[in-house]
This record gives sequence, C-alpha cells and structure tokens, in this order.
Amino acid sequence: MRDMTLPHPVADALEKLESAGYEAWVVGGSVRDFLRGHEPSDFDITTSALPEETMRVFSSKRVIETGIKHGTVTVISDGMPLEITTFRSDGEYTDGRHPTSVSFTRSLADDLSRRDFTVNAIAYSPKRGYTDLCGGFSDIENKIIRAVGDPCVRFSEDALRILRAIRFSSSLGFSVDGETKKAIFEKKELLRLISSERIREEMTRLIMGKNCVSVIREYIEVIGVFIPELLPTVGFDQRNPHHLYDVFEHSLHALSATDYDEALRYAALLHDIGKVSCFFTDENGTGHFYGHEKVSAEMADDILLRLKFDNKTRGRIVNLIKYHDIRTEPSAKSVRRRIANYGYDGFLDLLKLKRADAIGQGTDKDERIALYAELEKIARELNEKSDCPSLKSLAVNGNDLKAMGLSGKEIGHTLQRVLDAVIDETLPNEREAIINHIEGEKL
Repeated sequence: MRDMTLPHPVADALEKLESAGYEAWVVGGSVRDFLRGHEPSDFDITTSALPEETMRVFSSKRVIETGIKHGTVTVISDGMPLEITTFRSDGEYTDGRHPTSVSFTRSLADDLSRRDFTVNAIAYSPKRGYTDLCGGFSDIENKIIRAVGDPCVRFSEDALRILRAIRFSSSLGFSVDGETKKAIFEKKELLRLISSERIREEMTRLIMGKNCVSVIREYIEVIGVFIPELLPTVGFDQRNPHHLYDVFEHSLHALSATDYDEALRYAALLHDIGKVSCFFTDENGTGHFYGHEKVSAEMADDILLRLKFDNKTRGRIVNLIKYHDIRTEPSAKSVRRRIANYGYDGFLDLLKLKRADAIGQGTDKDERIALYAELEKIARELNEKSDCPSLKSLAVNGNDLKAMGLSGKEIGHTLQRVLDAVIDETLPNEREAIINHIEGEKL
C-alpha cells in the first residue's frame, strides 16, 4: 500500500512531534479519502503528546487553544491551520452529543476505538505506516459504512452519527452495514437531541451527495424525524395521467435530474410537499392539486426556518417552489417579464427546476423540455443584448418621480407601470419619453 502524500506543513508537524519523542499520526477523513484514490483536503493529526506538550513543541508558531478541554489545539504552520488532538478516550455521554469528560491516553488503540466508523478509524504515520485496528481497509475496499464497535452504543453516545452514517453513504456511494443500519432505525428518534444547525449541515451534505436519491428513499423514516412533512408524500397516489409516480417518488426523480446546487436540490425535494393537503379528484377520478405550489412554498419555508437556513438560501428555495408551476410563452416579451420578476439568474434556475420536474413526472416530458430549452435560449439572447428590463435599469428612478410631485406608494406603483410598458415595448426606456408618459398619466 503506497504511502500518503502529505502537504509540507502536515509532514513537518508530524516530524516535529516525533522528534520530540511523541507518536503522531494523520487520522480520519484524509486517510480514508487517500485510500479511496481521492485528494484529501482536511488533515487531522492525533498524537500521544498532551495539549501542553504539543504547545511546547510548537512554541515558535502561532497556537490556538481551539478545544483544549478535549485535547485539541490548532497550530498555524505556513498559513495552514492544523488541528492536533491528544489520544483520548471519552467519558459518559449524557446529552446524546458530547462526552461529559475525556481522558487523555498514550494509546493510539484507545483513541481509534472511540471513533464513529471504521473507514474513519485508520491512522497513518510516515514513520510507522498505516494502523487499522477496526477493519477500515476492508470496509473501504467493499464500500461499507460500519460503526466502530456496537452501533447502538456509538449512536447513543452521539446521535449526530446517525445522520453522518447516511450522509457518508450518500457522498461516498457506500452502503451501510446491516447491524449499523438496524441501529440507525432503532435510534433515529435520538436525532431530536441534535441542534438544528448540525442537522442542516449534515442534511445539506447528504442532499449534495452522488447517491442522495437512493439514500433518501432508503432512510426516509430517519429524515422524517426532522422533516416530517415528507412522510405523507410516500406512496401518495397522484391519480393523474401526467404522473407515473407517487408524490415522493416523483420528487426523488426530480431531485436526481437537478444540478449540484444546494437551493435547486432542496427545491426539487420539497416542491410538491403541499400536494397531499391540496389533493382532490374530479368526477372522473382524476387527481388535481390546485394551489399546491403556494402551500408547498409555505411548508418549505417552515422547514427551512426550523433548520435555521440563512435568509438568502431560504429565499431562493422558497421562490423556486412558489413559482415552479408558472407558465411562460416562448416570446421575448414574456421572457422579459419573467426576468423582470425573478432576475436573470433566478429565471434560469426556475427553468432548471421545471425541467427536473418534467423529467420527474415521467410522461409527456419531451415537449416541455424542448420548451424550457427555447425559453433559456431567448433569455440568454436577451441578456447578451442587455435587453432585460428591471426597475434598476429604468431611465428614471424614485428621485425623479419625487421631483415630479409623486410620493409614497404612488412612486412604486408608477415605476412598476412604467416597467410593464417598457417590457411590453409600448414605451421606450428613455428618460424624456418616460417623464412625458408619466406627465400624461397625471392629466
């Protein structure tokens, strides 16, 4: 097995610790990714040196006491932050997330045995080679996520590991070991102990993974602990000739057709969650969902607020869902109006979601996909010609209207009427023409 190629600051830190008489290893995700044939990014170092001993070794460098209580200090070496943690064993977990205490040890075996999954419990040292005490080599080779030791114990210690297991399955494309999977379902309710921020971080990594569709399908009961709004969509028959799949499967097919963009992926997953409450059948037994896009957007907004998404991302996702069913004629005038409403990038995102939605329906999709391609072509041509009118691009602004004697809401309403006229090509976007037009309205 070939040696790891380490960045100079990492190799230098290991050498300094070893020269001072301590063991020092790279451990965790960087080793896992290297063994998978991927370029590692973050390098975590574990050592037999106690925190104060580590600080003495690196006294000539900037050292930050990142988590000294748990044995971690951060050394800044050649501009690269290196987290260096003392070998440790964890005490009792009482909150389902953090140990009440840690005990420092001189044993690498003790440290590796407390880690979450076997693929993350392999250590490497340029001096000593690889150490794999938990079967991580085999599990990487066989693409398996397996808890270190008893999975029920691991998940009871830190419930976030439940979500990390399925996130790794999504991002790495690995399957979950049978006993570990069983424990995930048995302990899933422990996820209620985890902060919304950490849930959001792991779920976002999951949804951006290459294997996310099959993972969400397999573990929807687990995801339903923190997004229960998805559960009623599972198996919900749409009874509509335009849909081959139930609401949940339709959403997953749409998700699989989206770009690797966080907002688009969440929008695809959540865009139809309001269908269940809007569903009714007509006299022929055909299912309809009038107004579901608005209800879905409101439900998605609640979910995103609960998971503490930032306002910008939340706004993008909610708007995509709210307008995903809106229709646009393939004409420059119609596309101008949509760009004025949603912005150029927002309109292109909307077309991407609509294309994924069409693919997810599984029927009559070719005609709609061709329409969205035509709309995108028109939008790009308008953008190249800078022919995408917006309130900001008008030849007049609020101050001009104030000078004409307008005030309050009247200014906004007048600007919108002017923009509509410019979009409809009944009024040129020229200052004098617009002012004359407004003066004429006042007569």
